Amino acid sequence: MSIAHRTVGSGPRTVFLTHGWFGSSDGWGTFPEYLDGDAFTWVFTDIRGYGQRMDEEGDQSLDESARDILALADELGVERFSIVGHSMGGALVQRVLALAPERVEALVGVCPVSSTPTPFDEAGRELFWGAAEDRDKRYGIVDFTTGNRNTPIFVNSVVDWSLEHSTKEAFANVLEAWAKPDFEDEVKGNETPVLVLAGEHDPALGKETCEQTWMQLFPKVRLEVIANAGHYPMFEAPVNLATRINNFLKETGA
Repeated sequence: MSIAHRTVGSGPRTVFLTHGWFGSSDGWGTFPEYLDGDAFTWVFTDIRGYGQRMDEEGDQSLDESARDILALADELGVERFSIVGHSMGGALVQRVLALAPERVEALVGVCPVSSTPTPFDEAGRELFWGAAEDRDKRYGIVDFTTGNRNTPIFVNSVVDWSLEHSTKEAFANVLEAWAKPDFEDEVKGNETPVLVLAGEHDPALGKETCEQTWMQLFPKVRLEVIANAGHYPMFEAPVNLATRINNFLKETGA
């Protein structure tokens, strides 16, 4: 059976994109409209239980999701590719790198978690682990991670999207996957070109956190800050985000 996905562009180089906790393959706002479709083929993927794959069973582990991306690459006849991960997708793209380093041309983390556990205090654990069943907690997470600065209309739109495009079971399972990874030794020192993009107003996975995580792992890594954005730059600053990713990937290969 074909693995469901969404494709933008038809360029000679392939880029896989994996969504965040509240997202899906078609939940990137207007950001895909500004990607260079002549230079790249952009393949937007879903974790099992999300988006086009809401009816697919799975445990939502990082290994399951990473192997699904590799299987999709095989299905599409793509041997080498770049990969972009938003938020929890940061751990997933590092897992793909760990499993198949020879296949990854470049890595981009957008407001990304890493390959080490994310620390939570007691209040944070209650908020995040209660979010699968509690819409108000989902609202609180989105509002907090965008700096408590955006209209409730926007915050509600992200929350509603997550409720409509992921199952509660997948939403809960994938939290366990991205919050507790522990495989940094499998990627540390890898010389794949890496770009880390942090939102200026992201209090959870902003510049400081990325400096403590991603910047300690890769010799060929650079960190850039997206102005006027929190944790969702694909909505808050889509042109800026697309421009930086387009430019970086063009630098990494012919």
